[in-house]
Amino acid sequence: MAAEFFRDPGSSAAAQPRRAPRFLAWHQRSLLALTALLVVTAAVAQVKEIGPHDVVVSTANQVADSLDGRRAYFRDNPEELYSTIDKILQPNFDVRYAAYKVMGEANWKAASKQQRRLFVDTFYQFMLRSYASGLLRLDPDSLEILPDYKSNQKYAAVQTTIMQDTGQLIPVNYRLRRSKVGWRVYDVHIEGVSYVENYGNQFSAEIAALGLDAVIERLQDEIEQMSKEPRVQEAT
Repeated sequence: MAAEFFRDPGSSAAAQPRRAPRFLAWHQRSLLALTALLVVTAAVAQVKEIGPHDVVVSTANQVADSLDGRRAYFRDNPEELYSTIDKILQPNFDVRYAAYKVMGEANWKAASKQQRRLFVDTFYQFMLRSYASGLLRLDPDSLEILPDYKSNQKYAAVQTTIMQDTGQLIPVNYRLRRSKVGWRVYDVHIEGVSYVENYGNQFSAEIAALGLDAVIERLQDEIEQMSKEPRVQEAT
């Protein structure tokens, strides 16, 4: 295509009309290609504009809408609760990085690809159920997302507060990581306690004592129990 553009059309006036349709077709294709490029560029720019604060706001609003007037129903139908929250959480949660942080670098490197994949999937299901069950004790409408947040090119922290059903206002801070698909949450700090660090300390001791497969099996057992009856936790 570029070769056609730079080819000498010749000096003969008679030759010009015969080459015009070919040039016109190339020109039309070029405009289409340019338009497509602009659309893609605009889409990429739009994605880049979704910062860590906006990710948290969007996720929180979706959660609040999904629970509005349905918390009693979800208590009696836990699988529907998990399915609903999963659709909101999964696109915005960096589960692989969170699982890596929980396992620790040494355990992650020592594990086989199959063990890593199984741990990532199991840990996500465990986190999903813990998170979703904890939401039933919170008032999503009371959530306040502070406008200021800390961020660099790779990591960010967004601070929020939310009211428990007991009337207590608690701080909930989100840690996000910039991945290839944009900003995603990988950790939640409840009243200063990190989920990733808390689970990491617990699982590291278990892995050292019992092995990774035993930890995965225990988590799977807990997931089965939580599916039968949601476990209420302080989570958001």
